[in-house]
Amino acid sequence: MTPQAQPINRRFLRDSFKRFLPNPQAVALAIILIVSFVLIYSLSDLLMPVFVSIVLAYLLEGLVSKAESMKMPRLPAIYLVFSVFMACLGFLLFYLIPIVSQQAVELVQHIPEILNRAQIGIMSLPEMYPQFISESKIQQMMFAVQRELLTYGQNILSRSAASVVGLVSVMIYLFLVPMMVFFFLKDKQMLVSWFLQFMPRDRRLTVRVWEEVDIQIGNYVRGKFAEVFILWAVSYVTYAAMGLNYAMLLAVLMGLQVIIPYIGATLVTFPVLGVAYFQWGLSGDEFMWVVIAYSIIQALDGVVLVPVLFSEAVNLHAVAIIVAILFFGGLWGFWGVFLAIPLATVVKAVLTAWPRIGDDSMTTDF
Repeated sequence: MTPQAQPINRRFLRDSFKRFLPNPQAVALAIILIVSFVLIYSLSDLLMPVFVSIVLAYLLEGLVSKAESMKMPRLPAIYLVFSVFMACLGFLLFYLIPIVSQQAVELVQHIPEILNRAQIGIMSLPEMYPQFISESKIQQMMFAVQRELLTYGQNILSRSAASVVGLVSVMIYLFLVPMMVFFFLKDKQMLVSWFLQFMPRDRRLTVRVWEEVDIQIGNYVRGKFAEVFILWAVSYVTYAAMGLNYAMLLAVLMGLQVIIPYIGATLVTFPVLGVAYFQWGLSGDEFMWVVIAYSIIQALDGVVLVPVLFSEAVNLHAVAIIVAILFFGGLWGFWGVFLAIPLATVVKAVLTAWPRIGDDSMTTDF
């Protein structure tokens, strides 16, 4: 390497370093992000109840703050919000889950009958469209489907051996999570003060980023909970009034489908229309009424609920949302999928607030 090239390389490395870490505040933000990601990723299996409790406490803190804004003291507000939370948890555990489980078992028990009806309908296709499909091809497809179902059933049986361990984990969650949520709410100031002593002193950029995403994340997650509840309630009333089988199970699926944007609405279409088809067939008016009701519910969700509940949400491109769902869902499963858009919002806020070369605002504003 020539002597003239060495200063150029050093200048290039210095400029590159300044581009990504232009000042101490950016260094502090980078350290906080990296350490937080590593800790959450490496300790998620061990401390998942703690992380779940933090998320729930953060969501309930918004309700506590609203109660405080109405001149209610903090401690009574915490007791009120926590009581409502425990009532909802009791409703979920002792009413909703048993009904959904029972209907899911009934649906599984009727799967052989559903498959027989589907096989009869599929085997009639070669007679109706002999130029497009043959009987041998249909038999091969049915054999492949039966083989996959057999493999899936064996996997379910093999996993049932670990059901005792799963039951113990559920019991631990039911005991630890509500208790930690209560103490996170009650001792918020003390815990935050203890946590801040481990943070870098020069963290003003971090505070700026947090203030930008705090309202958006809180509104988004609380809006999602409201959207899930509204869709579940409307769907259950509609399907139960129409006499559709497994109304509660399908209503729960309708509510949960909003957790996965774009993909969830597509996936939930098959069970709803499939149950209606096998209950009434295509010849009756009931099937068409279910199709119309399902379409109206989905349209109202997209046209009314989403604009009202997420009017302040950050605009993210569809590709960014899908990438966030795949990435964070692969890391943390259900919670990664549920928090994919808020986490993507955090990433976008960090990239937006990150200082650029020639930006002196971080040194002049503070």
